[in-house]
Formats: sequence, C-alpha cells, structure tokens
Amino acid sequence: MSGRPDVTGFFHADTFSIAYIVADPATKRAAIIDPVLDYDERAGRISTTFADAMLDAIDVSGLEVEWILDTHPHADHLTAASYLKGKIGAPIAIGEHVRKVQALWKDIYNLPEFPADGSQWDKLFADGETFRIGSLDARVMHSPGHTLASITYVVGDAAFVHDTLFQPDFGTARSDFPGGSAEDLYQSIQAILSLPDETRLFTGHDYMPAGRPARWESTVGEQKRENIHLKGNPSEAEFAAFRRTRDATLAMPKQILHALQVNMNGGRLPEPEANGKVYLKIPIGVL
Repeated sequence: MSGRPDVTGFFHADTFSIAYIVADPATKRAAIIDPVLDYDERAGRISTTFADAMLDAIDVSGLEVEWILDTHPHADHLTAASYLKGKIGAPIAIGEHVRKVQALWKDIYNLPEFPADGSQWDKLFADGETFRIGSLDARVMHSPGHTLASITYVVGDAAFVHDTLFQPDFGTARSDFPGGSAEDLYQSIQAILSLPDETRLFTGHDYMPAGRPARWESTVGEQKRENIHLKGNPSEAEFAAFRRTRDATLAMPKQILHALQVNMNGGRLPEPEANGKVYLKIPIGVL
C-alpha cells in the first residue's frame, strides 16, 4: 500500500480507548476511526465532549472527512459514528460480518424485529476491499477472533488493528466475547504480522501497564520481537490454550451490555418510548 498518512490519536481515559484521525497530507482529506461517545453508565448520561474535540481538531487542521470508520462493534464504549455523521455528513462504514454480530446479539437482547442486515451503515466492507482517503490507498483485512466482525484498516504504511494486538508490553486481545475465537485471533495476528516490518500499527486500547503513559503506536517488527504473548512463536494450539486460560480470569467490560445494543445499530440509541425517554435494555445472566 502506498502513501504515509498523518495519524493523530485521541486517548479516551474512561475506557482506555484510542480514536484516530487519519489524514492525507497531500489533499487534506481524512477519515475518523473508532470514535467514542461519552457514556456514564452509573447516571445513564451521554455526552459528546470527546467526539467534539475530534471535530475541533479537524476544523483547526482544515481537513475534509470522507469516512467515519469502525473496526468492529465495540464492547468497551458506545461508538460516536452516528453522531459524527449527523455533524459532518460523512458516510459511516464497518466490515460486512457485522451482520453475524447483529444476528447473535439480537437474540441475546430479544429484539426479534431488529434488522440484522447491516443497513444501519452506509458501507459494509468485504475482506480485501480497497478504497481511498484522498490520494491514499486503503485496504480492508477481515481480522476475526476478538469479535466475528473485526477488521483491520491498512492505510498507506499504517494499519489500524483495533483490539487484535495491543502494545508489545501488554500483548493480545481477549477472545471470549460471544462469537470470539482464540484460533481465529491467532490467524488474524499472523496475517497482520505478515505486513512489512516497517508498517506502523495503531491499536484500539492501551491499559498503561506498570503505570506508564498511554501509547498506541508500534510496528510490525516491534510486535514480532517484543510482544509478550507471542514470544517463542507459539503454535495456534499453544496460543489458544494460553488465551483461554487468561480470558477466564478477566471481568467483562463494564459497558458491554450497554454498548452492544447501540453499536450493532450503527451508534444509534433506541427510539424514545411513549414518555419521550430513551431506555437501554440489560439482559440478565447472559454472559
């Protein structure tokens, strides 16, 4: 893939998430990747402070946003994709396997009328599909394992690897969400690590081990040499066994049941009920 985008990361401290503005320096065209909607689950309060800061940065830089991209239906936060589309009009997109996630979670939430056809997005990307951000070449890699629908966006010399790989000192993503697979995660990691060693990798979260400052950029070469979950080149079976053992010790993300019903709907909240209020639905005992 040709070109070198300018990449600006925005760290969302409440959810340890990183959202990105990816810009073509030649044309000032840009994409937003994995934007976050602020949500206080204790108060049931939503705000757009974080997303608005991204819009301010876009305005200051004089960028024109061509795409609003999600890498997968997030379990850690609500996506701001729909909100940003309403503000700037750019199309929202995700991988086509989101339909599998919708079918799974519509049953979990008992939403029989929910359309699990991906129609909530303007574009569903297929594995290997190409597109452009300004003059930059971009390509989609289906990267399942963390979720059924996870994709990697390769934009010029940069790859946005969502929750498949973290920084080398933190390792790899969990694979125990509904529809996850440790074996698929291993294969997705191998595909990402087959990119050129100098490829810049941008991850979707950073949990700041040992209290270090937040980081979100590495390279394929660094991940091969230093990732703590990949040392010794484990086989698929060895990696899957390790991943399952580790995942069994992890608590579910605090927003997962709040977030999935919004994120499988392209970031749209449920319709207001007769009293004008919006309600989220929390299934009991499903995870």
